[in-house]
Amino acid sequence: MFNLINFLLPQRFVGIDIGTADIKVVEISKIGGRKKLENYGSISAEVLYKQPFRTFDKNTLVLSSHDVARAVKAVLQEAKIKSKQAIFSIPDFSTFFTNFELPQMSKEEIPQAVKYEAKQHIPFPLSEMTLDWRILENPELIKQNKKMTILLAAVPNEVINQYTEIAKLAGLELFGMEAEVFGLIRSLIPEGNKDPQVIVDIGAQSTTCSVVDGGSLYTSHSFDMGGNELTNLISESLGISRKEAEEVKINQGMLESGTFGEEKKLKEVLAPMIDNIIHEIDGIVHDFHSKKGKVVKRVILAGGVSLLPGLKEYVAQTLQMEVEIAHPFSYLFYPPALEEELKEMGPAYAIAIGSALRGLGY
Repeated sequence: MFNLINFLLPQRFVGIDIGTADIKVVEISKIGGRKKLENYGSISAEVLYKQPFRTFDKNTLVLSSHDVARAVKAVLQEAKIKSKQAIFSIPDFSTFFTNFELPQMSKEEIPQAVKYEAKQHIPFPLSEMTLDWRILENPELIKQNKKMTILLAAVPNEVINQYTEIAKLAGLELFGMEAEVFGLIRSLIPEGNKDPQVIVDIGAQSTTCSVVDGGSLYTSHSFDMGGNELTNLISESLGISRKEAEEVKINQGMLESGTFGEEKKLKEVLAPMIDNIIHEIDGIVHDFHSKKGKVVKRVILAGGVSLLPGLKEYVAQTLQMEVEIAHPFSYLFYPPALEEELKEMGPAYAIAIGSALRGLGY
């Protein structure tokens, strides 16, 4: 029987993304079939602690759970977040991804087979990891191929325990945790879009390239290169402070007209590092094509660095592919007056939005 009362009651969930330098939160509600942006906000680690929340090398949060929880509570209060039900995103560089094939078998046999196969792929004791997996192909393809492809994700128990403690200390009800890439897929690729595409999330500390096929993650690869390294490169190359370098990066980026000092083009300074990111994209696209026989025609750039002036055009020209900037807010209802602001903020909030949408059943 259809429950009209529950259908009309608004649901609210909070998505929380603890990045290297910032914490971002988004509260989204759903009533009927409409998803609405309720509140959003962020806080910088330097505002409270004069140091980042995490480093890439340690794969874990630098600050104590109490300190991070304090920052989470601060941004929840500042953004006037009402819901206590939260989904946290886990950094992709803290998550180990792999995929492998299994022969056809019953549903009851799959978990044990996955656990056995995981031992061959994960370079850590399974007792220290939390595993999650899913079947990538649809049932008809499995029948044709007589094999199924399994996507396996493994997260250190240490990370799971730390996020659980943060949620408790922040006074939140932990509805779930997931790797960042799943939030990105949920917020950036509309339901029903089955075309192969690549999501490139360029953060402050690292970049993650993920191939999405049929609306599901096929593979994901993270590497230590991000916005901070670009800023450092500008600072060292042009002999200016990091603060000045950050401003130059944001204002000029990869523009042909961007110059500094003795007519040195900033694009020439940044190109080698940007080319490294493009090389990673090209590699993951070619590997997907060789294994699946499918062509990727679209790249979505996410993360704050994706707004670098001229970056979209440079990537598109180099790869000869369609490239677009993430705009996850476009799938939500919000006041028209916020259009320009949210479009500019979108790439940095894509993960938090996707996490909140998970709670709403997307």
